[in-house]
Amino acid sequence: MPVENSEEVKRTNEIKMAAPLLDPIDIEGKNVTGDALLAQRKIAEYLVDTRNANYLFTIKGNQQGLLEDIRLFFHKPAEPNFIHVQPPDHGRIETRTIWTTTQLNGYLDFPHVGQVFAIQRDRIHKKTGEFTSETVYGVTSLTPQQANAEQLLSINRGHWCIENQCHWSLDWNYDEDRGRIRTGYGPENVSRLRRFAIGLIKSKGVRNVAQKMRQLNRKPRLVLDYLGMTENSCLCSRRK
Repeated sequence: MPVENSEEVKRTNEIKMAAPLLDPIDIEGKNVTGDALLAQRKIAEYLVDTRNANYLFTIKGNQQGLLEDIRLFFHKPAEPNFIHVQPPDHGRIETRTIWTTTQLNGYLDFPHVGQVFAIQRDRIHKKTGEFTSETVYGVTSLTPQQANAEQLLSINRGHWCIENQCHWSLDWNYDEDRGRIRTGYGPENVSRLRRFAIGLIKSKGVRNVAQKMRQLNRKPRLVLDYLGMTENSCLCSRRK
């Protein structure tokens, strides 16, 4: 009896989780950003073909072939398409540089590619003078006509602003900094589920996430109604 690849099973389960949870949310014509965990072909097809939305994904080692192709193209980049220097807030000076291309659109094994990009983030900490630099790679269904380099950089930046807000929400609502889950992939998996839950609550226009969590706590039927995942949940799903 053949043994299924564990990574493939994991990706399939992620897709099965993501699609039903996104179904009640109006994402038509919107840009959906995701980190490397959600950078999956089936999710890209679901967003573009089924929901008429656009995606912007960060690509990392879980898509090794895709990552290597993009990294190789930007190995010796030409002049950047856009540079943004962040004001020296929070004790650091940050420069973001982005390169984009459409030359890989027909080559990459990924659906609905509109552009590929590389973003380099350079930071100088004012007090210590410490310099750090990192480069991330990504793919989007947005064409250059839909989003230029400056706009892609802004969309990517918006994703990480949400991530940073989630860190605060996680600590406030879940007291995550004192969490006792420390073994294997447990902390990462639980953190992702908590972020996803907070994101879903915010997508409904809720201002007080903590209050809504208290209302839904340990009430699975109310949760399903709130997410519009039951047949008679139309009214409930509109409640804020």
